[in-house]
Amino acid sequence: MADVSRRALVALGAAALLGVSACGGTAAPPAASSPPPSSSSSQGSWTWQDDRGKKISLPQRPQRVVAQSAAAAALWDFGVRPVGVFGPHKLKDGGRDPEVGEVDITKVESIGNVWGEFNVEKYAALQPDLLVAGMYVKNALWYVPEQSVATVDQIAPTVGVQLSGKPLVQIIEKYGRLAEALGADLAAAPVAEAKKRFEDASAALKRLAAERPGLSVMVVTGTPDSLYVAYLPDHPDLKYWGEDLGLKIVYPEKPTESEGGFWEVLSWENADKYQADVILVDARTQSMKIEEMAEKPTWAKLPAVKAGQLYPWHAAERYSYLGYAKVMEELKANLDKARDDVVKE
Repeated sequence: MADVSRRALVALGAAALLGVSACGGTAAPPAASSPPPSSSSSQGSWTWQDDRGKKISLPQRPQRVVAQSAAAAALWDFGVRPVGVFGPHKLKDGGRDPEVGEVDITKVESIGNVWGEFNVEKYAALQPDLLVAGMYVKNALWYVPEQSVATVDQIAPTVGVQLSGKPLVQIIEKYGRLAEALGADLAAAPVAEAKKRFEDASAALKRLAAERPGLSVMVVTGTPDSLYVAYLPDHPDLKYWGEDLGLKIVYPEKPTESEGGFWEVLSWENADKYQADVILVDARTQSMKIEEMAEKPTWAKLPAVKAGQLYPWHAAERYSYLGYAKVMEELKANLDKARDDVVKE
């Protein structure tokens, strides 16, 4: 596996990036009612301390926000409308990449669509007030190329939201607080409805786990050379489902330092090292497709594969109540129809 692919996999951590790797117009500033008491007014000073410990102080609340696609999607669900995005947001057919969620990609400027692509000139031309991105590696803004960091920092302040090593709900709440500070109304009906939907989906998945304690689930992603088995503690969604909701997730021991964390890396010949009743496979466009994996003999012999119990894992889902409500509703529906006896003890 190429070195850049390995670095990408390690960096993505919770989102399981596989070898990752302009549209015109700008959106309106964040639409919101009067800012909450805890936030600075758009007419007054604005401060924020991000997960790098970096304190941002501006003379007024940022209006022109540029965000990495997953961060943009989370902010959008809370009511903030970025003017530009970078990272996966547009498919080859022109459609919206799932990673960008509900963002209207016809109304935001594209700064870059793939790993390593960040058009600094376009970014500067947008006259941004703030850049927002998640962080899977400490202090490293996701999808901001290392060689562009210094220039990006000179154009506008940046905010990093730590994703790995944090509980799922805590990450969602952090995006909510940031959105609120940017002028969003967290009491707005769509936000409140999404939170209720998230809570209901969590409760339903927890009931399923309690009623079917023997149902085992494993999460993987693949490249032509290797199968990657997710290490639960490093993935906020898996940790939430396993430790908080009680779903039985099969996962390896802590990966070695040389593997970079997040995954145990297996050759396809050893793809049967772990077995589960259900296997969730990275569903993103960059990952190896299930039909391609079927050509690997050892994989094809796995009980879950033979039983057809392969379902999608939305590896780069945005950290919002709406995003994960949809993920858990789909997961519950898939697990409802899955047998829990395909792996023989």
